[in-house]
Amino acid sequence: MESVEALRHAILYKGSNEFSKPELIGTLVLKLGLMDYIEAKNLVDEAIKRGIIEQRGEKLIINEEALKKVETHEDVFGEMINYIAQQLGWSHLEVLEDLEKFSERYGELDKKILGYLYGIDKGIDMSRFKDKLEG
Repeated sequence: MESVEALRHAILYKGSNEFSKPELIGTLVLKLGLMDYIEAKNLVDEAIKRGIIEQRGEKLIINEEALKKVETHEDVFGEMINYIAQQLGWSHLEVLEDLEKFSERYGELDKKILGYLYGIDKGIDMSRFKDKLEG
């Protein structure tokens, strides 16, 4: 997810993990050119909800530990998609599109678990990812 990456870039750009909301959105949109205003605003709001950004009055503090956790989580999902695509001889896009349809059966499941179930459903040995599902 490029959102986590965008927050990391913002920290690197400023050299700090503390921002005002307009400053963080401005950094993402104008200085780094990573997304438009609406995307940046939604990213910040979502990151606050998920605990990646802590709001203290007017100040936003990006929790770098939470950021690492989310990155690790998403790396595992990416690894699964690569593995599934390789096993099926499909492109990443084909796997992601089919996974999207598959996910409609399960509703709001964690995407790592969804990827795991999808692989099993396709007859792929997913045991290498079993230990990575916790966390």
